[in-house]
Amino acid sequence: MSPNTAYVDASQLGKSRQAVSQILETAASGGCGTTGGEGKASCGTSGGPDDMPEEIWNKVKNHPCYSEEAHHHYARMHVAVAPACNIQCNYCNRKYDCSNESRPGVVSQKLTPEQAVKKVVAVASEIPQMTVLGIAGPGDALANPKKTFDTFRMLQEQAPDIKLCLSTNGLALPELADEICKYNIDHVTITINMVDPAVGEKIYPWIFWNHKRVTGIEAATILHEQQMKGLEMLTERGVLTKINSVLIPGINDEHLIEVNREVKKRGAFLHNIMPLISEPEHGTVFGLTGQRGPSAQELKAVQDACMGGANLMRHCRQCRADAVGLLGEDRSEEFTLDKIDEMEVVYDLDKRKTYQDKVEAERQAQHAAKVAALAAASVDDGVDPDMKVLIAVATEGHGKVNQHFGHATEFQIFEVSKAQALFVGHRRVDLYCQGGYGEEETLPSVVSAINDCHAVLVSKIGACPRDELKAAGIEPVDEYAHEFIEKAALSWFGGYRERIAKGLVTHQVRGDAQIRQGAYSGTAEQAA
Repeated sequence: MSPNTAYVDASQLGKSRQAVSQILETAASGGCGTTGGEGKASCGTSGGPDDMPEEIWNKVKNHPCYSEEAHHHYARMHVAVAPACNIQCNYCNRKYDCSNESRPGVVSQKLTPEQAVKKVVAVASEIPQMTVLGIAGPGDALANPKKTFDTFRMLQEQAPDIKLCLSTNGLALPELADEICKYNIDHVTITINMVDPAVGEKIYPWIFWNHKRVTGIEAATILHEQQMKGLEMLTERGVLTKINSVLIPGINDEHLIEVNREVKKRGAFLHNIMPLISEPEHGTVFGLTGQRGPSAQELKAVQDACMGGANLMRHCRQCRADAVGLLGEDRSEEFTLDKIDEMEVVYDLDKRKTYQDKVEAERQAQHAAKVAALAAASVDDGVDPDMKVLIAVATEGHGKVNQHFGHATEFQIFEVSKAQALFVGHRRVDLYCQGGYGEEETLPSVVSAINDCHAVLVSKIGACPRDELKAAGIEPVDEYAHEFIEKAALSWFGGYRERIAKGLVTHQVRGDAQIRQGAYSGTAEQAA
């Protein structure tokens, strides 16, 4: 199959040529960006060449997965209505009824379409900043087409303001592309881990194709062809696509650069390169055979190597298939079916819009603070102008430094320079403060998760973790509590450069960090 093969005729499609052209131009430019107008954040990262076209902006401005800036302010939820899957991945083990584990394919409760819609309406009435509903498993959304599209059909009728998304491995995508458009599903995630079947056969033991199981290079070839065809068809139909790729050291780490190039050619809007989750207790093939996941710096190196290709998403949390809330939090335990039955649900569109207008005002304030901080950071201080450092931030959302160190189950990581405070990822950690007391044995694991950072910004921190962080060479900082993250990060960095210029500190390169995949996943209520 030629990598430049075109499968569809855009003249036969319902979406306008202008919309298709905008997506292709945005992809070709490396993704959507921002020049500062109206607080328009780029999708995926916080920097880029141009503002995105208005039609695309309206699709991504309040989508927490498609806009890095939006993910601080808007929530999403997944409903687990799709249990079946048509392929097997060596990194996947779909567990059920596992409430304290956070990774794709894990759910506590499978739902019927009717139960799912009832849950969505209940969540949206209680969390008015919840703007996106996705079906991401626990199997494959398109391997369960009736359940998936029944859910979307009913939801369109009851909650028309919610954006609809689905995730798929792409095997069944070409035959269902028109059905996706029928239900106004404007955002689709495709997991693409290879564009070379020789690589693919190391990742996929089998696929279920034409009513039979296919294995080996033949299976990987079919999957590859279907993925490329489906991606092109969605682009031609004006659907925004995000590509998920799992980074598997020694198998597809270097190959993902080629994946990035190929999906960009076909109009992919975002490329999300995620670390392999390979701890043995998850029961995956890779976990049981000793395949390791990447370190933090290995993951960042591959992501950085793809800069200039398809625009990158770095704020993914590898969510459960029943996740609820802001990215990085999970409030699904608040909305179990028995609890929903006791709720008085009133879906008020006007109330939701009023609340979201307030959220947007806060977002504009965050953007203004960032612009002001960047202007202040441009002063020449005699220190290396190209210096970059990583810092960790404890946040509960709203784009602010507003979380106690001991309450964090993850830290957001920013790469700070004179030119920008760039979000580059997150690190899960074990919860340090439990039952009102610090668990000292968890501190080394927390430190190892942010070991490549020069500082950690928190709203408050106790004496013991403060001392241990200092001993590890990580500066604990609580003087920017409740300030916007970018402003706080740039202000700290300016002070750090000033100390270097005065000879008070010597800048040193930090080491690598450990990606903690098995970290405790507590609800916001438990962490408080």
